[in-house]
Order: sequence, then C-alpha cells, then structure tokens
Amino acid sequence: MTAEAKTDKPLSGWRVLVPRGGPWGDSVAATLRAKGAVPVVSPLINFAPSEDAATLESALAELAEGRFAWLTVTSATTVDVLFSYRAKIPETTRVAAVGETTAAALKAVGYPVDLVPERDNSAVGLSADLIAREPEPRRILTLRSEIAKPVLTTRLSEAGHDVTSVVAYRTVGVPATDRAARDVGNGRINAILVTSGSVARQVREQFSDIPDRTVIAAIGPRTASDAEDMSLPIHVVAPRRTVDSLIDALAGIPVPPPTPAALAVPPTGVLDLSSLEDDEEDPE
Repeated sequence: MTAEAKTDKPLSGWRVLVPRGGPWGDSVAATLRAKGAVPVVSPLINFAPSEDAATLESALAELAEGRFAWLTVTSATTVDVLFSYRAKIPETTRVAAVGETTAAALKAVGYPVDLVPERDNSAVGLSADLIAREPEPRRILTLRSEIAKPVLTTRLSEAGHDVTSVVAYRTVGVPATDRAARDVGNGRINAILVTSGSVARQVREQFSDIPDRTVIAAIGPRTASDAEDMSLPIHVVAPRRTVDSLIDALAGIPVPPPTPAALAVPPTGVLDLSSLEDDEEDPE
C-alpha cells in the first residue's frame, strides 16, 4: 500500500465494533468505511419511556404554556421524546443543546436552537455557557436520562436558577448477538467504541473475555473515567467529545495484529444490526 493510500484510508485493516444503531450507527459506520475500516454495528443499549410519564407530561404542559425561560437538551434521544409527545416550545422559551448533533436533531424536527457550547460539549460546558448568558435567575427545564448524573441541574441551581429536572427516558441494555460476542471473544474485532458510561457498562458485562490486543476507545475523559470505574480498561481517549475526534484518535495508532483465534475464522462481510435509535453522547 502506498503512503498516499494509507493517508486516504488510515483505518485500513481495522474491524470496529459500533455499539449503537439507528441513524447514529449508520453515520458512524459510513465514516469508518470512508477511512478504510470494516464497521460492525451491534447496538448494546436502547431507550425506553420514562416510568413517571405523568411528571414528564406535566412538565411538557408547563413548557407549552411558556413557564420556562430555557429548555436544556442533552441528547438526540431527548429530541425523539419531545417529538413523540408533539411538545410545543413557545417563542418565549430558549433552547440550549449540548452539542451539534443534538442541535441538528432539534432543527430537523422544527425546534429552535439558541445556544450550543462553543468548546465543551458536555453538561459542564453547557452549564457554564448558559450561566454566562443568563446571570439573573431564570426558570429552566432540564430533561434527562434516568441514569444521568445531575451535573447540569446542580450547576444551574447553584448559580441561582429555578431548575425543574425531569426524567425523559430510561437507558436499557440490549444483548449482543452471538456472532458479535464471538467476534469480540476471538479477536476479530480490533477496536470497540465506547461512547457513554452506559455503553461501557454493557461492554464490561457482556464481553467477559476481551483479548488484550483489542483497543477499547472512549469518546472523552469522562466516559473513560466511568469505564475505568467499572474495571473496563481504556486504551485510547478522544481529546474532544465527538465521534470524529474518537475515530481520528483511533486512526492515530497502528492496527493491532490478529489473534490466533481470529486467523482461524473465515472473513465475512459487514455485520449490520442497526435497528435502534440512539443518543449523541453521555447525557447530563
């Protein structure tokens, strides 16, 4: 392979597990293919409705009535929830999105976006930018995952804002297929993308025997810390909390050599199990 080909296809030879499906998984798979990798799309998490629908519906009714100055949205899955409820966001309510993917999801279904963090696409970055934008106390609605850490809510409350925090959805594990588990176990998977603490938990619980040569890559320092708290070793950490940064970080290292077990398995095409919707990044 020429040096130019290596530059064009920096992930040639890589077989990468993409742990989420739906449009997100399709997009990540396309990016990996463009860089020469073989993506294996096998969702490990899915999202279920909030168990307290009455509280969510009450908050959305208040939202429609214009009782909140701001709505914060920390994942594309939250956008799905808003859209499924046909939630109305009045012109008097401003909308803050945690990152560009979430912002794009909001715009795609007709919702406005008034604030996206310039540097830090996380709850910390969102809270800092929102507090700087609104020094006076405001009433704010934060919609979140059931397992989300209350970083955004806590920081906004400490800054003097009147925050209503409501669970919009639950994250649940999805069993990997036998084939995906087999590919991880025999070393045919060269890298596993870990895009949130909930994904890290599923990787740790579902793949009990990951070969040492398999590169486990985390989307950012927080996700890496969550994974290591679960005794899941992280080998690569993206400097920014974006998928492009994660894939670029992976492209910066040599492809691991195959295990003997992997060499004994006949090659096959791309395994694509994408059928589930997904959120963008670690929620709140």
